[in-house]
Amino acid sequence: MTRKTLAEFVDLHTYFHTEEGVVQSVSGVSFRIREGETVALVGESGCGKSVTALSMMGLIEQPPGRIQGGRILFEGEDLLQAGKKTVHRLRGKEIAMIFQEPMSSHNPVLTIGEQIAEPLIEHLQLSRKAARLRAVELIGRVGIPRPEAIARAYPHELSGGMLQRIMIAVALSCDPKLLIADEPTTALDVTIQAQILDLLREIKAERQMSILLITHDLGVVAEMADHVVVMYCGKVIEQAPVLELFRQPKHPYTQGLLNSRPVIGRRSQRLYSIPGQVPSLIGLGEGCRFAGRCPHAADICRTKQPPLRYGGNQHQIACWLYEEESELVGTAGTG
Repeated sequence: MTRKTLAEFVDLHTYFHTEEGVVQSVSGVSFRIREGETVALVGESGCGKSVTALSMMGLIEQPPGRIQGGRILFEGEDLLQAGKKTVHRLRGKEIAMIFQEPMSSHNPVLTIGEQIAEPLIEHLQLSRKAARLRAVELIGRVGIPRPEAIARAYPHELSGGMLQRIMIAVALSCDPKLLIADEPTTALDVTIQAQILDLLREIKAERQMSILLITHDLGVVAEMADHVVVMYCGKVIEQAPVLELFRQPKHPYTQGLLNSRPVIGRRSQRLYSIPGQVPSLIGLGEGCRFAGRCPHAADICRTKQPPLRYGGNQHQIACWLYEEESELVGTAGTG
């Protein structure tokens, strides 16, 4: 059964205007998220993953940031054309976000209970008493013992793993349809990481919620995602169902990412690393942004940007290596 599309990014461009020049953080990004689906947004640091999510949340600081073009659809409504009241109503209620770095993402002068109660009062119009009771319930729901005592605590009194769970409780307080999880396991040890991922998976199944998972950890992607979108230098360069992407990565950059993983049972003198450096996002040329690091780069790669086209069922690639094959399949839409 085909799932209904919940959210869709269509040719999104988000730039930052600085003294050095225009930083093209997101350049023509297109992909969709279906109901009950987990989509992983993957790529090296600085490739535009978080900026894509912040554009949807209406949290790009202007200036220096500016959404130059494109559409962000949520249940068919273009958030970029909607008024501030509409975006404010959706943010935190229908679309919630878990931010990076749990140790610095909480208000240090408010108790944990107050921070969880705030969206309940704002979006669900609960009384302070009812919101506090619901906050205690949510603290218990994310697996923290002694929820009443934790509700009275301040962020500095909790560990990183507990703060990450509290952030999940805040995000889930209004029962959102889409949860954006931006590096939800960063800076946590592997045991806590596993617990956080188990919690997200359990809550997703329980609420039939969609998740946009932003990460550079391919192990997390393999465990959590249904569909994977690979970004490089602000552009989507490949996307496919998770099993197909891991079994048959097509773009040289995706192949490099997967080859960089340590594999149990595979011995080597040193781990593979993609040669070269990520180029500056200021003053980018017309060619493929990966051309300077690609072992297969040809003249056309340095002068012309490859389009994102289908190279098989639900598999899209932006690479001149597959252009002839893609032409036979047909021009891609947004996946």
